[in-house]
Amino acid sequence: MTPTIPGPGWVEHVIWWHAYPLGFVGAERAGGGPVRHRLPQLTAWLDHLLALGANGLALGPVFASETHGYDTVDHYRIDPRLGDDADMDALLAAASAKGVRVLFDGVFNHVGRGHPAFQAVLAEGPGAATASWFRLREWGPGGEPDYDDFEGHHHLVALNHAEPAVVDLVADVMNHWLDRGVDGWRLDAAYAVPSGFWAQVADRVRARHPEAYLMGEVIQGDYAALVADGRLDAVTQYELWKAVWSSLNDRNFHELAHALRRHDGFLDTFVPYTFLGNHDTTRIASRLDDPAHLEHALVVLATVGGTPSVYAGDEHAFRGVKRDREGGDDEVRPPFPATPAELSELGLPTFHRHQELLGLRRRHPWLHAARTEPLEVTNEHLSYASSAGGERLVVALSTGDAPVRLTAPGVSEVLAGDGSVDRPGAADAGVRLPQGGWAVLR
Repeated sequence: MTPTIPGPGWVEHVIWWHAYPLGFVGAERAGGGPVRHRLPQLTAWLDHLLALGANGLALGPVFASETHGYDTVDHYRIDPRLGDDADMDALLAAASAKGVRVLFDGVFNHVGRGHPAFQAVLAEGPGAATASWFRLREWGPGGEPDYDDFEGHHHLVALNHAEPAVVDLVADVMNHWLDRGVDGWRLDAAYAVPSGFWAQVADRVRARHPEAYLMGEVIQGDYAALVADGRLDAVTQYELWKAVWSSLNDRNFHELAHALRRHDGFLDTFVPYTFLGNHDTTRIASRLDDPAHLEHALVVLATVGGTPSVYAGDEHAFRGVKRDREGGDDEVRPPFPATPAELSELGLPTFHRHQELLGLRRRHPWLHAARTEPLEVTNEHLSYASSAGGERLVVALSTGDAPVRLTAPGVSEVLAGDGSVDRPGAADAGVRLPQGGWAVLR
């Protein structure tokens, strides 16, 4: 079955490089200070992104906020810790000139307590014009209401998505920045927002920007239903992310094979946003028990259906653990040097492997919507075929402690990795891998 891809055609060719701007530029923890023109630092990394093999810049939150960017106080203003409108216009212009797409992070489930709409509620009480924007409950003796928040974080005030004015606000914000040159939106905490709200917003946005890419952050649940009901293009593929590192750590490729079968089901109706790490997760180099398996994980990202994203720093094997405490994201959201030339050379082997495998993917753009068929599965060995439109690649992975031969019918040559083809071109062809090896073949 040919997948129905609800997104714009350009997404087939995009590979994202995802950066968390406030951490990237070493911004202060608290917002609200004077303008610091730091966005040019990100502009200086556009050539690095291209050299990696990516052609999209997926930015974390860039709007004025109180602390970490997800407590927005003004969706129309760049966070002063990053710069101003002119700085953002310059970044967007530089990206466009280099053929780099830009994705913004839209935090529309909640706002920070300092947002003017909520401050009006605190100042004016239940009669405030914006009181209906929030899910308010009882008013306490001190004059402050009880209200819904985001997952127990009281400083993140949940919006009332049944309120037409909130639909108006979100659609206007998205169109405003699309008008300015942004190519799409990551919708933060999309899973916490009613699908009907996204559908209303998406219709308004696409009426003005039919080529905009709308991708929702979803951890678990019915991915396909949220895409269809919310009229989105994609959601984050956390199931595959978990299966990749977990199957490698546990030496249990049955888990990955199962996840790939489910992934195929998603491709019936949409192409998921795939990744090995992001600003909310422990770095893949820290998550894996065996550093050698970083290559295996990258092979999967590069050879299965999806719109791939590389979290900035992962291409140099940055390490960092996400911790459940105040400041627990700091390790995975570190400051970066002013230019890529200042990175340690220790990360270059990982960078070069990313170049090789992302380059392979760019030469086979049909992989965007490819279906994956497991060919041979054991705890420590997996071979699978990715195919679409008459094209086909075979991938072989091993975490075993001895050389192995895996099923790879019809393959004739190795495109990447360490392996040799046994009986090339034959129906019973196979690939011989060294201990703990991998290969991509055709």
